[in-house]
Amino acid sequence: MNAPLAQDSLNALQRSERQALVVKGLLEALPAHALLWNNEDTTPYECDGLTAYRQRPLVVALPETPVQVAAVLKTCHALGVPVVARGAGTGLSGGAMPNAVGVTLSMAKFNKILKLDPVARTALVQCGVRNLAISEAAAPLGLYYAPDPSSQIACTIGGNVAENSGGVHCLKYGLTLHNIVKIKGFTMAGEPVEFGADALDAPGYDLMSIVIGSEGMLAVVSEVTVKLIPKPILARCIMASFDDIRKAGDAVAAVIAAGIIPAGLEMMDKPMTAAVEDYVHAGYDLTAEAILLCESDGTPDEVEEEIGRMSAVLLAAGATNIAVSQNEQERLKFWSGRKNAFPASGRISPDYMCMDSTIPRKRVADILLAIAEMEKKYQLRCANVFHAGDGNLHPLILFDANDADQLHRCELFGADILETSVAMGGTVTGEHGVGVEKLNSMCVQFSAAENEQMFGVKRAFDPQGLLNPGKVIPTLNRCAEYGKMLVRGGQIKHPDLPRF
Repeated sequence: MNAPLAQDSLNALQRSERQALVVKGLLEALPAHALLWNNEDTTPYECDGLTAYRQRPLVVALPETPVQVAAVLKTCHALGVPVVARGAGTGLSGGAMPNAVGVTLSMAKFNKILKLDPVARTALVQCGVRNLAISEAAAPLGLYYAPDPSSQIACTIGGNVAENSGGVHCLKYGLTLHNIVKIKGFTMAGEPVEFGADALDAPGYDLMSIVIGSEGMLAVVSEVTVKLIPKPILARCIMASFDDIRKAGDAVAAVIAAGIIPAGLEMMDKPMTAAVEDYVHAGYDLTAEAILLCESDGTPDEVEEEIGRMSAVLLAAGATNIAVSQNEQERLKFWSGRKNAFPASGRISPDYMCMDSTIPRKRVADILLAIAEMEKKYQLRCANVFHAGDGNLHPLILFDANDADQLHRCELFGADILETSVAMGGTVTGEHGVGVEKLNSMCVQFSAAENEQMFGVKRAFDPQGLLNPGKVIPTLNRCAEYGKMLVRGGQIKHPDLPRF
């Protein structure tokens, strides 16, 4: 997988002249303090959480009002300048990586909770509000916002909309898509646009479902109305140990097959368990090949009944040990390791690349065993943590970005995971998006005709292709070139998949 950094090739003089033109135009839309263009000021914006790919933006705009956002977009539209909207920069696929000749539109100052409605059970928030801040504000009302990505302490609701984020409780409560009522924003031309409605349904096509997960390619989000739900009376978590990866994978499928939908059903393999236990001391079983975290919430009677049923299923599936949280403090302790899997991995490796594919639940063990073989092939370690209940994988490939060969092998390793996931009936991304990281792998997932249909949606919203260009949808030429790369010594890697 080559870093997809195809940009306008400008020499220093051309870049300087273009920058001066853009700054001059934007100074009519923003006060001077809301614009950054010197290298030392724009460098912090050169990447998101995917640090392997970097690009310094031409200009960074930091508007403070919706009127300013519209003015920035109108100016860039008139000048034909690309725009990349940015939230907290916690994304993991390069979706917020700047365009070399464009403007990075930071929405960080849109951080106000505008309204909490306990009757309608909604919250109207600006796009820069942190995910966790919504639940903190709603807590006195006995309500909270359900989607809880591991980065919820920092990630913003606008970024969650862009990526259709989930979290450890998405199995029962759904992704961002299922928890949003209405979205307000602006088109690339600076025109106001609204998706969804405060009512149960909205007139016309369901465009909100297209915008959520569109990675900033269709519109710039400014306000979001989210659903709030009552905080459960009680929640308890099972920590189940397994001495075999396949037993743990089969246990996941067995829980769902038993008609149980846990509030959360997460899995960690032995390397990840060791990393997080050393970091947070959650009490994990370090002898287990894999552990499952299975949570139940509701009334005390409901929780007791469901915990009993899940425990029986897990034991029948081969669990070697089961521990059930006895109080809220212990429940949070169980989850602390899962929530800190990424920083824990950062402690044991100079760098890591977190992949994000999905597979059918019944193939959990198969993909983990396949990844184990890939570790030998690419001579890199990989720790696995994922939303087992819905088959959303998060393999963390450990490498050193200062070593070009390790970075190259890491890219190949990641592409292999994604393509193997597709071959098993899955997808190349679950909740982290495509960004720049998975462009080549999209060529495996979708045909040329399907990609063209996606470009058609893009053109309907953004005819000039100025919003977050070069991301998410691969071009026909890219897929043709990548198709050639997949043939090794006359052998097509996955012969059962269509080629184009």
